[in-house]
Amino acid sequence: MQIDTPHGPGLAEIDDPGSAGLVLLLTHGSAGGVDAPDLLAVRDACLAEGIAVARITQPFRLRGARAPGSAVRQDESWVAIAAAVKERFPGLPVAQGGRSNGARVACRTAGEVGAVGVVALAFPLHPPGHPEKSRAAELRGAGAGVLVINGDRDPFGVPDEADAERLVVLPGENHDLRKNPALIGAEVARWLAARR
Repeated sequence: MQIDTPHGPGLAEIDDPGSAGLVLLLTHGSAGGVDAPDLLAVRDACLAEGIAVARITQPFRLRGARAPGSAVRQDESWVAIAAAVKERFPGLPVAQGGRSNGARVACRTAGEVGAVGVVALAFPLHPPGHPEKSRAAELRGAGAGVLVINGDRDPFGVPDEADAERLVVLPGENHDLRKNPALIGAEVARWLAARR
């Protein structure tokens, strides 16, 4: 489903188990797409738990841009997309999340969207090699519980337990979280099932 935003169209690929008790809006990172192994595993595990999943391709990716652009533009687009998806599921609680840059968008907009929880996969705590440029405030400012799943070898850093409601650090994983996507899916689905 194509959705118009102030900064161009976005795309929502919606999977609905039929009698969903919650909707998860899930998006990609700066360079990837919604078919990343961890995002697909999250979708599959959530569907099995009765959670509808809307995988969102943000406008900058549909335009073919390599970089996401300003946070303000990303957030404005995300809020418009979230509103359109929520209309399709009236009355259901909404959670949102994403991987890497998408996790940042989900954290920054959670309050405005009214999300009951945020899933942050491979949250980029800081630019590689620059731990002094921490983005932990985005996690702490989400206004909803945040589940963070990061690899212990992520060059973007690993948040502290105090920065999230739940922190899962996967040994041997780096930023792409490709070693055990099914485990990631199971962690997310279990955490979200308690928020219905």
